Amino acid sequence: MSSGHGEGSGKVILLGEHAVVYGVPAIAVGLDRGAHATARRSERPSSLTLGGRTVLAEPADDPLSRAFSALLAAAPLPFPVALEAASALPAGGGLGSSAALGVAIARAVESLDERGSTPSQVATRAAAWEAVFHGNPSGIDATAALRGGCFVYQRAEGATPVALAADLWLCVGNSGSGASTRAMVDSVARLFERRPALKKSTLEAIDALVRNARLALECGDLTGLGRLLDLNQMLLAGLLVSTEAIERMCVLARENGALGAKLTGAGGGGAVIALCASKRSDALSLTDDDARAAAERILGAWRGEGFEGLVARVPCDDWSREVA
Repeated sequence: MSSGHGEGSGKVILLGEHAVVYGVPAIAVGLDRGAHATARRSERPSSLTLGGRTVLAEPADDPLSRAFSALLAAAPLPFPVALEAASALPAGGGLGSSAALGVAIARAVESLDERGSTPSQVATRAAAWEAVFHGNPSGIDATAALRGGCFVYQRAEGATPVALAADLWLCVGNSGSGASTRAMVDSVARLFERRPALKKSTLEAIDALVRNARLALECGDLTGLGRLLDLNQMLLAGLLVSTEAIERMCVLARENGALGAKLTGAGGGGAVIALCASKRSDALSLTDDDARAAAERILGAWRGEGFEGLVARVPCDDWSREVA
């Protein structure tokens, strides 16, 4: 094959970010938007074009070049390739843009390999890419980019699908600033080094929230899930990864009917998620009309203060995703 294509999904973490780096389970859902890449055989040295820049696969000082080099070196091809890639997700926004790009590029590269490809090879390439940008990634972003759906992720055990009893309707908002995942993970690590008791109590608390959230998802207890999101946000604020903009977005969401709201991803900026509520407090799931009306109240409140957002539906009947 002389040319190929690859895609990778974005993601939001419902609960468990930062703690997942230390082996605590987290819950994530894939988004139906992310990154795509095209690849073709080349007679010149391997190259990647992304965001108007073209880099070669060499261990240069440039992180993009080093990541591309690491991705190709993880499973070498017998010929050079030329790739073009793009992401529909904001970098540093907590929505898994880097992992989505890594998976899309890896899939495009693997599609050219006549020796055959396996999901594990794609995962290996994507992990090499992620390690350059994030140092010690938990793997949850790459897992979401590869498989989508709703799942519990634990570093030692990988992903376990969650069977949803009710559709999830989420507003995903952009706080307007981004931060390096690597920098935020490192800042939490330094905090934990200084305060080991905080590390122990925080990880235990997030572990309990995640396990209860899985039960809430499986039985359709959206009100309970919303409360767990709020509690997780309090713990993340205690790790100093929240910001004034994130806190304001969470307040606006709750004031406009969200069952719960929190940052998603590494924090320090990035994205916020809000769980949409039904008009009826006893409703197991929202109708499409109710959900969109509930989402519009939240999105409208965010827009009123300069924050942009979108609404995502995670259906309970399968593991596919829809984003409007």
